[in-house]
This record gives sequence, C-alpha cells and structure tokens, in this order.
Amino acid sequence: MSQKKTLTTGKVWCFAVGQFGWSVLAALISSWLVSYYQPDVATQQAGQPIFIPQGLVILGVLTILGAITAFGRIFDAVTDPLIASLSDRCKSRDGRRIPFMRAAAVPFAATCVLTFWSPVNGESWVNALFLFLMLMLFYFFMTMYCTPYNALIPELGADQKTRMNISTSISFTYIAGMAVAYLAPVIWGALEGVTGDRVTAIRITFTVIALLGCVCMFVPVFTIRERDYVDIVPSQSTALRSLTATFRNRDFRVFVASDIAYFLGLTMFQTALPFFVTSLLKLDESYSTLFFVLMTALSVVWYIPVNKLTPKFGKRKIILVAFVIFTLAFAFTAFFGEGLPIPAMVQGIVLCVLASPAQAIFGILPQAVVADIAECDEKETGENRSGMFFAARTFAFKIGQSVAMMLCTALFTIGREAGTGYRITALAAAAVCVVGGVLFAMYNEKRVYAKLGIK
Repeated sequence: MSQKKTLTTGKVWCFAVGQFGWSVLAALISSWLVSYYQPDVATQQAGQPIFIPQGLVILGVLTILGAITAFGRIFDAVTDPLIASLSDRCKSRDGRRIPFMRAAAVPFAATCVLTFWSPVNGESWVNALFLFLMLMLFYFFMTMYCTPYNALIPELGADQKTRMNISTSISFTYIAGMAVAYLAPVIWGALEGVTGDRVTAIRITFTVIALLGCVCMFVPVFTIRERDYVDIVPSQSTALRSLTATFRNRDFRVFVASDIAYFLGLTMFQTALPFFVTSLLKLDESYSTLFFVLMTALSVVWYIPVNKLTPKFGKRKIILVAFVIFTLAFAFTAFFGEGLPIPAMVQGIVLCVLASPAQAIFGILPQAVVADIAECDEKETGENRSGMFFAARTFAFKIGQSVAMMLCTALFTIGREAGTGYRITALAAAAVCVVGGVLFAMYNEKRVYAKLGIK
C-alpha cells in the first residue's frame, strides 16, 4: 500500500465547494417546489399561477404534487444502492468517485431548472406529467453526484481531525448553499420589475442559481486527484450483497432510523417556512429569506463550540441535545401569529436564535458519524463499502423528504385560510424529532470508538 497524501486545508475547501453546489440545487427544490406548484392564497395574490391540478385525488389524502414527489422519491430510492455499488466497484483510472460526480453535474443542474419550466402556461395534466419526469431525473442525478461525493468523506479524512475538518467545512458550504437558495425571492422580486412577470422572474432566478451550483460541483472534480489521497480497492460485492451487509450493522440501522425521523421533521419545517411567514406571521415572503439567512449566520457562530465540545462529550450526546432544541423550535413555530404577545418580526428572530445551535450540530456531526461507522465496519469486515453506507444515508434523507412532502401537501389544505394546516405541520415536525432523538439514544458510540481506537 503506497503512502498517500494528507488533505491540506485548501483541498478540504475545494472539496467543500462541491457541497455548496449540490446543496443549492437541492434547496431550490425542497424550499420552493411546493409554494410554486401548490401556492397559498397570499402567493396566488402575488401573481403565482396554478400549473398542475390541485385537488386531493388519491385515497382522499394525497394531492397531485404529493403523489408526484412521493413516486419520484421511490424511484430515486431504488437508484441509491445501484449507484453506490457501481461507485464502490468502479475501476476507472480517475478513481471510484470522481468519474460519477463529473458525469452528473450538468444534468443535475439542468433538471433542477427544468422542474420549474412547465410546458403549458396554465393548469394542465401535461405539466403534472412533465414535473414527474423532471423530478425523477433530478433525484437520479442528485444520487449520482451525492453518493460518490459523500463516500469520499471517510476516504479523504484519514484521521479524526481531518474528518471533522471536512465535516465542518461541508456543513458551512451546505448551509451557505441553502442560504443562497433562500435568497431567491429577493432576486426574483427585483427581476419582476424588469420582466413584468413573476414566473419568468422565478425561472431566470433559478437558472442563474443553478448555473452557480453547477460550476461549484466541478471544483472538487478538477482540483482533487482521488488516487493521490485514497488507496482505491474496488469492492467485489454485488449491489444486493453490499446493501445487505451494510444493514447488518446494528449501529448503522439505529442511525438510519433516527436520520429518517430527522429529515422528515426538518423537511416538513423547511417546506412550511415560507407559509409560516406569509400565512401565520402575515409578513412578505421575502422575510423567509431574512429569517433563514439570520438562522444560518447564527449557526456559524456555533461551529467552533461544536468542534471544541465534540471530542470532550462525543457526537452522540451533542446530537441528542440538537434533537431537543429542534423539538422546542418546531413546537414554538406552531404558535406563530396573534397567539403570541410579541411582534411578528420578533417571533421570527426568536425562532432563528433558538434553532441555530441545532442547525450547526446537524450540519457537522451526522456525516462524521456515518464515516465512523463505515470505517469501523471496514475494520471488522475487511471491505470498504463507504459508498453503500452513504447511499443508505442518502436513502434515509430521501425517504424522510418524500414522506414530508406527502404530509405537507395534504396538511397544508386543512383550514388554509386560518393556517391550521401549517400549525399542525409544525407540531408534527416537533413530534417526529422526539422520535428521532429516542432512536438515536440507542446508538452505541462507545463500541464504535473502541474499535477505532478513539478515547
């Protein structure tokens, strides 16, 4: 085994720029898809037209949008282990991960833009079918980029210090990408004065942001030579055997179950945030950008404390604290509006302050936990299946998002004028976080640390 280079700080940030690229695309979909295709009254009054049928059509529960996103995620979930296995077994001279990332970047960005580019200018089933196809392709290329990208985390992070540096840097670029996506209303609001049309302004905004994301996704592809840092030994297992072996790891099963709950609650909250602002706080939609940027900025303040406290208390205890914080924050949101004796603007600021530590913790530590489990498993089995471990984590991410989209699009229809559905969504997100915390409490960090030689 040849001596490999250690990742420098500059290379760590080159790698992290790729996370900014894909996170800004993912955030455009997760943050604006519902308000674009299933707008509330305030958004329609602002000039947002209806593009797809709006009624509850499946079992009296799922909306058209909910059904489309759910089916797209099911298709997407099937591709996760396939891409992971292909990446783990890849024998390219450029490495096992970089070739997939290079091939996925452009179609990933293109399908993100096309998702909002309905072919019919009005309500139509043609638009619904087009949306379904674009979302399936979007999620496929997202998997094709993100699964190999995430698999590089334990491979590039040869020691705990480097791994934590990678996790911290990609957390920063992840939330930076989300913040840029949340700037979209400010940008399209300025463009409306030029285009004279809300939809055109939105599409131009998303195109520009997606181009930025595409460029950023190519940064690690062209600045990091995978073979300089990783001893590449392709896996010999088939996709099914590798997936089965991955889920045989008890600690990983516990983590994935908890992670599904986390992403379910978080996605419900993020999807509903624009409606919390417009329907409950009665503020302009641009304030959702302000609150998210404020929450992001405050979370960055917690990065150093999280990094300092993690070696002392361990990842498990700190993540459990984050679950408690998010539970309180989401429950607080359910009472937004006239029910609280403080101005609407102050309510939004209180939410940002309350949720920011948890945002920092979940941005940094879960990726490092998966890397720990993957390395521990390699020591026990002698086979590197990092791609499959992170594919399974991506699967959890998508399952949580899929269920959240189904629930949100259905719950939002309850008492739309009074905002009842939005309050129920916030309480449901809080309840799910409680479940996630209980599940994660079962993670045996001591056993994993002992195997890795971490005191």
